[in-house]
Amino acid sequence: MSTLPNCPQCKSEFTYEDNGMYICPECAHEWSATAPAEAAEEARVIKDANGNVLQDGDSVTVIKDLKVKGSSLVVKVGTKVKNIRLVDGDHDIDCKIDGIGQMSLKSEFVRKA
Repeated sequence: MSTLPNCPQCKSEFTYEDNGMYICPECAHEWSATAPAEAAEEARVIKDANGNVLQDGDSVTVIKDLKVKGSSLVVKVGTKVKNIRLVDGDHDIDCKIDGIGQMSLKSEFVRKA
């Protein structure tokens, strides 16, 4: 068994060491062998419009009318969205809204319910 750490980006176990650097052959990520493991894994914190920290599975309420791009539908103020999933990117919430379907939202337009 290898005692080398898994890749912090893709979690691959096939890492190798080269000149004081760890390298992942699957995603080509390189990181220092002397750097602490906690520094490589930064926790992302996504907050709602009021500053409350959001987590996967939370329920949120929309605080502004949102037009659905490419459609004449509108997500109305007060629409409750259950079981959100946090993702990376500009629109950092993936969810399913009744009557509309799968959608991505920005956390600045919701508040924790």
